[in-house]
Amino acid sequence: MILVTGATGFVGRHLCALLRERGLAYRAISRHPRQGHLAIGEMSAGTDWSAALQGVTCIIHLAARVHVMQETENDPLSAFRAMNIETTLSLARQAVSSGVKRFVFVSSVKVNGERTEAGQAFHADDLPAPEDPYGVSKAEAEAALLALSKQTGMEVVIVRPPLVHGPGVGANFAALMRWAARGIPSPFGACNNSRSLVYVGNLCDLLCAVVDHPRAAGEVFLVSDGYDPSTRELFQHLSRLRDARGIQLPIPPALLRAVASVLGKSSYAERLLGNLQVDIGKTRDLLGWSPPIAFPEGLRRTVEGARSEP
Repeated sequence: MILVTGATGFVGRHLCALLRERGLAYRAISRHPRQGHLAIGEMSAGTDWSAALQGVTCIIHLAARVHVMQETENDPLSAFRAMNIETTLSLARQAVSSGVKRFVFVSSVKVNGERTEAGQAFHADDLPAPEDPYGVSKAEAEAALLALSKQTGMEVVIVRPPLVHGPGVGANFAALMRWAARGIPSPFGACNNSRSLVYVGNLCDLLCAVVDHPRAAGEVFLVSDGYDPSTRELFQHLSRLRDARGIQLPIPPALLRAVASVLGKSSYAERLLGNLQVDIGKTRDLLGWSPPIAFPEGLRRTVEGARSEP
C-alpha cells in the first residue's frame, strides 16, 4: 500500500490517476473530506498519522508549503520550515514506528540553486545551494530525512523536479500559454537560454519507479523531459499548438532584464530569460529510466488540457 500526501494537488491528482491505471494499491490523503480520500485535517507536526499509515509500505510525500512569487508571510522561512521540515519529519518518524519501508520525498530543483551557467547543468550529487526560504526548507528536510534513514533503516528516496507542466497546470506556465494563445507579440526572439521542464506524466512515472526500485534507496534524483528548450522555442511551440501567430521580437535579454529591474520584476525575468538545466544522467543510469513521454507530446497534452478548461 502506497500513501500519497498532497493527493489533491496538481501532481497528486495525476499520480493517483497513474497508480489506479497501473493497479497499484494506494491511499490518498487530503486535508478536507473528499470522495476517495482519507481526510487528515490541517497537517502539522502534531498530526496523528496512525490511521493513515495502517498497512502502508511506502509513502510518496507531495504535501508541502510551496514557493510563491508574492510572499505574504513576515517570516517566510519559519513558515516553510513548519510545513516542509517539522510536519514532514513528524510523518517520517511515525512511518518508522508503523514499519513503513520507504519514504519518497518530492523536493525541488531549488535545492540545487536558482540558475545555471550556459552549457552547464545541475547534477543530483551537487552540493545544495538554495537561495530562497522555500529551497532552504527543502534542503534542510532532505538532510533530516537522510539522517533519519541512517538512524532507523527506513529507506529514503529524494526526487527534485524543475518546473512541472501538464493538464491543469497553473501559475506562470498557464499565463504563458494564455499569452501565446492570444497571438500577442512576445519579446523573446533573441532569448537563447535553456530551461529544463518535466511533464507531469514523466514525473509520476519516475515516482512509481522509485517506489520499489532496489537501487533507489538513499539516493537523490533529478528529473526532466530530457530536452531543455529556450523561452523563445517554448513560446513558439505554445503559439503553434494554439494556432496563433507567435510573433517574437528580437529584444536583447539584457535590455529586458534592465526593464524588469526598474519595474521590480527581476525574479520574473530570470525565470523567463535565465538558464536552469538539470542533468538526468544519474536517473537514467542508476534506474534505467527515461522519460516515457517526449517533450513535444507532453507540451501538446498540456495545451490540450488548457483548451478544455473554462
